[in-house]
Order: sequence, then structure tokens, then C-alpha cells
Amino acid sequence: MDLSTLKPAEGSVKKRIRIARGQGSGKGGTATRGHKGAKSRSGYKRKRGFEGGQMPIQQRLPKRGFKNPNRTEYIAVNLDYLQELSDKFDLKEVSPEVLKKMGIIKSSDLIKVLGRGELKNSLKISANAASETAIKAVEAGGGSVTII
Repeated sequence: MDLSTLKPAEGSVKKRIRIARGQGSGKGGTATRGHKGAKSRSGYKRKRGFEGGQMPIQQRLPKRGFKNPNRTEYIAVNLDYLQELSDKFDLKEVSPEVLKKMGIIKSSDLIKVLGRGELKNSLKISANAASETAIKAVEAGGGSVTII
């Protein structure tokens, strides 16, 4: 056996069909595109969601609700999570910059402190928003909340 006698397995290699290379090829003339119409011509592109002339699903389904474009989205941070972070990393101050460094939030995120759980140690918290219960709980623990 040498390299000159090697061949692919029988039936594993198929011959490429050469479209639009003359009548003798059997695929000349219309080049397998049929006769006339947009689909036979170059540059044809079907619209996204086109269902053959039937009313598309995005038009059949009813519109619901309202999306307020001016809504401000906050990342909710609860007191129990802040307590967990302060225990784990020995934090005395929590701010968006600290949370960004830890990889908890992205640079564009806004933070809202919520009052679930309780704080055992005093923390200095600066956030974009805070609930009344969270502010009361932090101040009862000897900490402070500043809204940026």
C-alpha cells in the first residue's frame, strides 16, 4: 500500500452540480429557478415573517399593554444581601462603584435598596433610590443612606 493507491470510500464523494453551464449540463436555461417571477431573478429576498400572502402572525395577534419609554429600571439590592456582602468582604461602605468593582452590577445600572432582611452592622450606603423601610432599618442599625 502506498499513497498513490488511496481513494475515498465508495459513495462518500458526490459530484458537484454545475448550475447554469449550458443546455448540455441539464441544468442550463433557467438554472433550476423556474420561469420568470421575482424568485428567478437576482437580488430576490423574501420579507422577514412572510407567510405566503397569509396574514402574518405578528399582525394576527392583538397588541397588549404599554411600554413606558421613560421608565427608570433599578437593580434591586436587599438588606440581607448587603449584610451577606459586608460579612464576606468586610465592607463598611456600599456604593455603586464598590458593586461595579465586585462585578455585581454594570456601569450603567441604577441601584435601589429594598428592606428585606436586616442589617446587623452599621453600613454607609449610597444608592440611586431606597425604600422607606430600608432607610429606617439601616438607620436603626447605626448606618446611613445617601441617595445619589
